[in-house]
Amino acid sequence: MKHFLIAFTVFFFSISLKAQEPKSVSLNLYGGYALKDKVNFDGFYGYVNDAFEYGAGLEYFAQRTKSFELRYLRMSTDFPLYGVAGVQLNKGKEKGSANYILIGGNNYFGGNSKSKAMPYLGAGIGLGIVDSKNGGSATKFAWDTKLGVKIKTSSAVSINLHAYVQSIISAVGTDYYVTGGGLLIAVPDYTSIFQFGVGGALCFNFKKK
Repeated sequence: MKHFLIAFTVFFFSISLKAQEPKSVSLNLYGGYALKDKVNFDGFYGYVNDAFEYGAGLEYFAQRTKSFELRYLRMSTDFPLYGVAGVQLNKGKEKGSANYILIGGNNYFGGNSKSKAMPYLGAGIGLGIVDSKNGGSATKFAWDTKLGVKIKTSSAVSINLHAYVQSIISAVGTDYYVTGGGLLIAVPDYTSIFQFGVGGALCFNFKKK
């Protein structure tokens, strides 16, 4: 999976930059708040508690309304895990973090070069890295999507306000099924972190000379 994402990232940027050199580059400093999510496992369940999220992104504008962005986001939170009887299994060791490394694009709508407010839709894919206090760590496939508006000012600094959904997907077990011919087959059982959030960013624009 890691090799696929690296190859995809290189291909993604090479195609976009070959078509047209970026008109500008923006350094985006992110801050947001992600809501609590319940995660179901085979025989267990847990939570990803709500928490503040922060990070940074580098956004390349191939056109005025189209951009490509590489982002890193981090959220320090608690991951309480419970058994079937509702007893917490990792008491005192529930602290950890969720980290996202994402490559994606944004599409801005309407207006012209003098517009102060530009609505946009963005999405990304990449890696989700979950670390826990007890020493466990896992790297899985991740994705996100966001809807927001970018507000320009008279300076090189813009304000980005958005709502987002982010997810880390993982295989956590195996389910077994019997086919019509009596053949027993094993199918991976997937679970995911699935969080809604709201946030914003300070965007520092560097125009191409």
